Amino acid sequence: MQLQLFKWTLLPVAFVAGSLLSAQAAVAASLGDIFVIDMENHNFTQPGSDTNAPNQIFGNVATPYQNSLITPGDPNAAQVSYAAAYHNVLATPSGNNPSIHPSEPNYIWQEAGDNFGVLNDNDPFKNPGGTNQNAINLSGLLQNAGISWKSYQEDIDLATNSQGKLTNTVLPQSQWTVPLSSVSGTSADYTNAYNGSNQYNFAAKHDGQLFFTDTNGGNDPTPSNPEASHYAPLQQLSTDLANNTVGKYNLITPDQYNDSHTALTDGFTYNGVHYTGDEAELAQGDNFLATIIPQIMSSDAYKNNGAIVIWWDETEGKNQNDFSHTLPEIVISPLAKGNAYESLVNYTHSSDLKSWQELFGVYGPGGGFLGDANSPDTKDLSDLFKDGALASPVPEPSFDLGMGIFTVLGLFLKTRKRWLSE
Repeated sequence: MQLQLFKWTLLPVAFVAGSLLSAQAAVAASLGDIFVIDMENHNFTQPGSDTNAPNQIFGNVATPYQNSLITPGDPNAAQVSYAAAYHNVLATPSGNNPSIHPSEPNYIWQEAGDNFGVLNDNDPFKNPGGTNQNAINLSGLLQNAGISWKSYQEDIDLATNSQGKLTNTVLPQSQWTVPLSSVSGTSADYTNAYNGSNQYNFAAKHDGQLFFTDTNGGNDPTPSNPEASHYAPLQQLSTDLANNTVGKYNLITPDQYNDSHTALTDGFTYNGVHYTGDEAELAQGDNFLATIIPQIMSSDAYKNNGAIVIWWDETEGKNQNDFSHTLPEIVISPLAKGNAYESLVNYTHSSDLKSWQELFGVYGPGGGFLGDANSPDTKDLSDLFKDGALASPVPEPSFDLGMGIFTVLGLFLKTRKRWLSE
């Protein structure tokens, strides 16, 4: 009788221990911090007959790093998966749909699954009612849920010289603002950390978070803007990585010389080869990625099941909205399927949005996804990752594993003492 009672009393201990261990395992299997790097204006693949398009990235000699990521067996590809069928939103097999261009509508879509009729590249508030949205957006949902997000933008929050040109001096954090206006130029007091030039070019159109009331704080370009703490110069990223103070969701936007948008005036020398024109654009972007991605990968935030997503805004060329023009989408993560796994699932920007809503458990009214992410045809990015990586993490227990076991063990000992005295 006592042996039978011992067995039944011990069951809660085993049950609690097993449950807590399962919860810990579930947390470990989900993606951690997300780093999205926004790039510009090049196709992954395109028809050889499309002479109107810029040069594609796949197989291009000017993009050796990006191609190493998608080459099975390459050391750089060990934790990489990529999409081979990622298309511009609203693309059709024939390309007859006008889709959304230029860049800005795609960045707005990145946040909300819709461009809300915007078809221009205007800075926020430069077209009232068109480029400032009161709609719900991803980063706003994160903020309301208490989930941290940060926007690292190159060429913002820098001091200027007596001519009003940028310098390399980062302003004190108390003077950082929401970067509502684009800025570009050349300055002898500014040297870009990635391409070594004296040219700078921050484009507000390349950060979708700036176009929503919930995340731009209103038309206030001063440090008093309540959203200013979410925006930081790109120089801050290395500090935040070292201190493990990055956000759960991090958007990284290079300037237009490092995101493959614009060639430097004198071209760019990369790996001993001097490139000009479109090939220089690609080489500049590849150089940026080859520099910043290893920095992120060496951080605790990445090693703790983080993910880096290289995202490109829009397809280019003749009939650019058909399925023969694809966009690059590369994910790097300990939870990626790895070794340059190639996914053939049809993806769009709505797929990314749906994935981050799932991962962070943030939804619109009624529990749905935002905009086109709620379409039954929109697939999340789960095919690029190991099973369960996109599931919302199981909440941490309110007490730790050891205390939980000891609590139940204490109850068992009290019960044992009682039946031994009977």
